[in-house]
Amino acid sequence: MTRLRSAALVLALSAALAGCQTVAEAPAAAPAPQPVASEPAVPAHDNLNATAWVQSSVEARMAHRQAWRSAERLLDAAIADASWDALSPTDRIAPVAGLPPAVIVDVDETVLDNSPYQVRLIREDGRFEDATWNAWVDEARATAVAGAPEFAQAAAKRGITMIYLTNREHAKSAVTRRNLEAVGFPPAAESQFLGLGVETPGCVPKGSDKGCRRQFVAQRYRVLMQFGDQLGDFVSVSDNALEARATQLQGFDAWVGQRWFMLANPSYGSWESALYGNDRSLSRDAQRAAKRAALRD
Repeated sequence: MTRLRSAALVLALSAALAGCQTVAEAPAAAPAPQPVASEPAVPAHDNLNATAWVQSSVEARMAHRQAWRSAERLLDAAIADASWDALSPTDRIAPVAGLPPAVIVDVDETVLDNSPYQVRLIREDGRFEDATWNAWVDEARATAVAGAPEFAQAAAKRGITMIYLTNREHAKSAVTRRNLEAVGFPPAAESQFLGLGVETPGCVPKGSDKGCRRQFVAQRYRVLMQFGDQLGDFVSVSDNALEARATQLQGFDAWVGQRWFMLANPSYGSWESALYGNDRSLSRDAQRAAKRAALRD
């Protein structure tokens, strides 16, 4: 009996130990997978890259300073040459002889940087509207385009009048001139601001075209240079189709970088609407499709 009990006990202990070893060696269960939080979708906007370039890149500041500094170096030669004039034959309606010197500058994206307004449109997924634009103008918070205030000061020292020929409403003259002075431009008289809607005796303007206002200046000044960010800042654009725009520049190529200075504006302009037939009633998708169709490889 004793041996049988001993054998049974040994078998029981062996079984118990084997069971413990089996439990100890069993692989641990893999942790349950945790859900991965997805990044929030970032709304797309056609103007994102352009606005980021204007606001953040050293390349934008270099390009702008390059234009203004190049023009400043030509001022003395322009003053000395009595035949030097930057108005097209269509706009030069009065002889230049005896007229005091002036330069014509556009305002928005030429001497003032309104990229914060573009930022608002991007963040709100909005489009340009007169009400929001005029509200921004009234804030008078636009910064100076790099190099522009220094050029304006150099021109003023030489007795050259700066004419601000802009498609801001003429009623925005005071607030715009205050904004300009705040960022380093010499004080400007009311007569130096020719906004949209200003009366030009003897000439009936067509929409926002600047031709009548350039002719108004032509009767009072010899225009040494013109500055802008769109073709219409230099010459009236009768047909805003791509090929017609290119044709209108012919004959003035020698003036580019000498009498005409273009400031890069990749955010907006008549160049954009030309890509979709100037039909601003088109949906964003339709406009985007037309732009893609205009690309070349």
